[in-house]
Amino acid sequence: MFLSGKRIARVSQRLDIEGLTCAFDGQTVVEDVSLSIAAGQVLCLLGPSGCGKSTTLRAIAGVEAPVAGVIRIDGRVLCGDGPMVPPERRGVGLIFQDFALFPHLSVAENVAFGLKGTRAARRRRAGELLERVHLSPYLDSYPHELSGGEQQRVALARALAPKPRVMLMDEPFSGLDNRLRDGIRDETLGLLKEEGTAVLLVTHEPEEAMRMADEIALMRGGRIVQRGAPYNIYNNPADRAAAAFFSDINVIEGEVNGALTATPFGRFLAPGVPDGTRVDIVIRPQHVRIDFDRAGRGPNPTPQDGSPARAVVTRSRFIGKESLVEFRLDEGGEMSATVPSVFLPKPGTPMWLAIRRDRCFVFPQP
Repeated sequence: MFLSGKRIARVSQRLDIEGLTCAFDGQTVVEDVSLSIAAGQVLCLLGPSGCGKSTTLRAIAGVEAPVAGVIRIDGRVLCGDGPMVPPERRGVGLIFQDFALFPHLSVAENVAFGLKGTRAARRRRAGELLERVHLSPYLDSYPHELSGGEQQRVALARALAPKPRVMLMDEPFSGLDNRLRDGIRDETLGLLKEEGTAVLLVTHEPEEAMRMADEIALMRGGRIVQRGAPYNIYNNPADRAAAAFFSDINVIEGEVNGALTATPFGRFLAPGVPDGTRVDIVIRPQHVRIDFDRAGRGPNPTPQDGSPARAVVTRSRFIGKESLVEFRLDEGGEMSATVPSVFLPKPGTPMWLAIRRDRCFVFPQP
């Protein structure tokens, strides 16, 4: 492929999934899932418990047999068109929340487990990987002698030992405490990217997905409902549930009349939505602006803020990096706002609220 005299390289897709469908006892749990991941790319499959994330992972690994769909790695069909390739011949690595290390084997023996070749060659490969995860001094130690973070790195080294083209990770860091988690997952992903491994990470934690993924695929009820870069999927949610999955939200209900919806903050545009349609206007707490009602009137609104609305504080709490303040609107309904640092007004304090129109999402009610 050429453009302006320069050669443009095509991005090869290491893992391709088309129309994957899985069912148990006649009940569909994964429906028409299609994904592609390039070498060195991290895609996070994000969603609540029971939405089909782990089943999708097991189908790719070959542990579950799908009822429909095609799975390919580097263009090679693993299932869906001909005999199903067994798990051990797929070139797929697995890391789970349970590290599943063999307690009776040394660290080096755990990493070398399943490798082919002479004992010296397997130990040499184990030594190389343990050096890369900073565990060389523990070559002949046993799993029970290591911390949880060190065991996680041994599990990573073992998964990398056979040089898999695809790495499947199912909630791999949830068993670690917060102080260890960030460093170990950053180290893990750095190593996987160096190896050119395509990574599919399963998690139910939006913060982890935002931190780790090049792309996020949001899953609900067995289907992919939205896919995109973390910034785009956060700032352009597909629906109210997608917005709520990534953060707390405020919701103002209304009805469209002439492409406009009346709210306590003025009228909001709802282009393309038929008159009479009930809609939800969604705004995140960090995009609510608040002021004291010192002079009996609200703040001077900027054009993007629309009209201010009067409210009374019902509760305020300090939650670490910010304060969460909850309100009851004079015109009815509740709303919350977050404020950096410490801001704890007493219940009953009157204030004026304004919301950024360009930060609101308008969704027709289901």
